[in-house]
Amino acid sequence: MNKKTKNISKFLSYVLRHHPDKLGIALDKNGWTSVNFLLEKINAEPYSLTMTELEEVVATNNKKRFAFNEDKTMIRANQGHSVNIDLALQPKQPPEYLYHGTVEKFVKSIKEKGLIKGTRQHVHLSTDKETASNVGSRRGKPFILTIKSGNMNQEGFSFYQSENGVWLTDKVPATFIEF
Repeated sequence: MNKKTKNISKFLSYVLRHHPDKLGIALDKNGWTSVNFLLEKINAEPYSLTMTELEEVVATNNKKRFAFNEDKTMIRANQGHSVNIDLALQPKQPPEYLYHGTVEKFVKSIKEKGLIKGTRQHVHLSTDKETASNVGSRRGKPFILTIKSGNMNQEGFSFYQSENGVWLTDKVPATFIEF
């Protein structure tokens, strides 16, 4: 991914997940916005972006953060929103274990409170330790937590899986975390 593509991807994450108002766009109840309107607003400032380049950003994002609808007239972020939207995900039985990457400085708080979603709509979990490590390494040396997701699900906690494979839940109590 070249520098321009990476910068556009970061900007799209910011706008489509947290601040659509910064670009003057609106998200529908499921997080979708018009591709044509998005391109119009992006091209007004701060970038110059063609449909081909937008397709490249969506296709090459290593975390598959974005999705087009079938005819590519609408776009949305797959998860990670702090704005109130409904991704229309259905509950799904998770694997026995999932993983969460963090850093050492948060471990004490997690031991006390568990994993909480904070300003986001869900806690994000990975199916493999490598992905969790990549997520945790964004803030320093990663610390990988093992989540007893199968037990949580048996206890009535709901899990969802976004289009890009990220597992989502509302919270993870500390009793379901192996440190």
